[in-house]
Amino acid sequence: MSEQPDRIEKLDINLSLEKSEDEAARKKAISRKLRVHPDRIQSMRLIKHSIDARKSDIRIQLRMEVGIDCDLPNYIAPIPSYTAISDDAKKVIIVGCGPAGMFAALRCIQLGKKPIILERGKDASARRFDLGPILKKGTVIEDSNYCFGEGGAGTYSDGKLYTRATKRGPVRDVYETLVAHGAPQQILTDAHPHVGSNLLPNVVKAMRASIIEAGGEVHFQTKVVDFLLDDTGKSMRGVATADGLEFTGEAVILATGHSARDVYKLLVKKDILLEQKPFAVGMRVEHPQPLIDRIQYSFKQGVERPRILPAARYNLATKIDGRGVHSFCMCPGGFIVPAATENDEVVVNGMSLARRDSPFANSGLVVTVEPEDTAEFSKEHGVLAGMAYQKDLEVKASVAGGGVQKAPGQRLIDFIRGRVSSELPDTSYFPGLTSAPLDDILPDAVSYRMKVGLKQFGNKMNGFITEEASLLGFETRTSSPVRIPRDASTLHHPQIRNLIPCGEGAGYAGGIVSAALDGMKCADAVVSV
Repeated sequence: MSEQPDRIEKLDINLSLEKSEDEAARKKAISRKLRVHPDRIQSMRLIKHSIDARKSDIRIQLRMEVGIDCDLPNYIAPIPSYTAISDDAKKVIIVGCGPAGMFAALRCIQLGKKPIILERGKDASARRFDLGPILKKGTVIEDSNYCFGEGGAGTYSDGKLYTRATKRGPVRDVYETLVAHGAPQQILTDAHPHVGSNLLPNVVKAMRASIIEAGGEVHFQTKVVDFLLDDTGKSMRGVATADGLEFTGEAVILATGHSARDVYKLLVKKDILLEQKPFAVGMRVEHPQPLIDRIQYSFKQGVERPRILPAARYNLATKIDGRGVHSFCMCPGGFIVPAATENDEVVVNGMSLARRDSPFANSGLVVTVEPEDTAEFSKEHGVLAGMAYQKDLEVKASVAGGGVQKAPGQRLIDFIRGRVSSELPDTSYFPGLTSAPLDDILPDAVSYRMKVGLKQFGNKMNGFITEEASLLGFETRTSSPVRIPRDASTLHHPQIRNLIPCGEGAGYAGGIVSAALDGMKCADAVVSV
């Protein structure tokens, strides 16, 4: 049978770490797998790169596209391209300039709608200067911080793009949109892509430029304080802002993120339906990154990680007495940052730069909290009991830390043994730590499950439980404690037409990619009804 000429194939090859970057080794593996002579392989292109570190012999899995007896079509890098909207385009008000809001705006432009984004915080450049006071003085600028401002909380949370939300929409489109606006092309091929908190500000600024150049609007330091309903009280026509302005449009996409607590209070005040939902609280755990590298890559003591390997990450999960215990937002080669939005609280979160070259690794370690677990707050706070539960922990963290954004800390091993730490390891958390009994401050149901879960994680990752690891309190903003309901088919609020709850703050996303996908879907919902 004659060989089939001039064809393009996609296949997976598995190479040793040392050979994974060698083109000759790649070609040899491809020719062996396809049973063709190496000379017939005219061109090769990497599609996906992943690491298999389950054994001491680390292997690299490569998905390749190859041209047999032909060249591959030239790769066309994504570029931003949005047709200018008409002067009479209908307006869509988008509250929030995080990934959900920005991707909703770009999709609106594609649909011929005029997006008007209202963001309580500042633009990415100005926002960076407002991080100084919280780091150096412990003073929170309440509308411009690690949570609020252009790009949302994700801008300073590493820009992790790995998602399991592949059934929610076109994940590749999200990646290509980010690349078109300056994100590294590597995110198109990495199995666990991230952008880095040093690169994301320029990406979101470029996305803003695309929105404005096409005829959309972006208003910073514009805080929404009221919803404008029509005469029936059953349809949203716009919003009012703190500076006395009104913005009206055919729909309002509410994409405020999980920390805009005043928006939840406004919804309750206006008798707009909310629902409690599960969320999670816990702590940040911090290890030396070389220790995590040794565990995950099975290195012997003293062996340094080769440059070709990224800083090692981990993902841990278990269930203890009906509640999930899991790692969250793991930041290899990262930093722990103060993510409070008010001055009477301490909230910790993680971030890392593109190179992930900090000497520390950190991750959230959290326990699921169900609505019934917040019962003690229900009488006073009703549907916002989960929010009150979060706030109570955050205030306790501030008191235990001693103010000025110092976080309460405890050695991991001391937390498990129920003793106060006499001293704490070095940390990446700039405001500093105060030794405190986190196991006593946390609710008993959380503390107990965390201790049992940590022991299981220590069995799974030999060396995870160590004197070198510390816990910082508290990680409370993993997700929204409420859901703003919406019709499953129209995505409009079941009670208020033309109000479209969107993204993490509404309870429909859990990260940059899923929020972006939800933003696009909510923009489609404006025109589908």
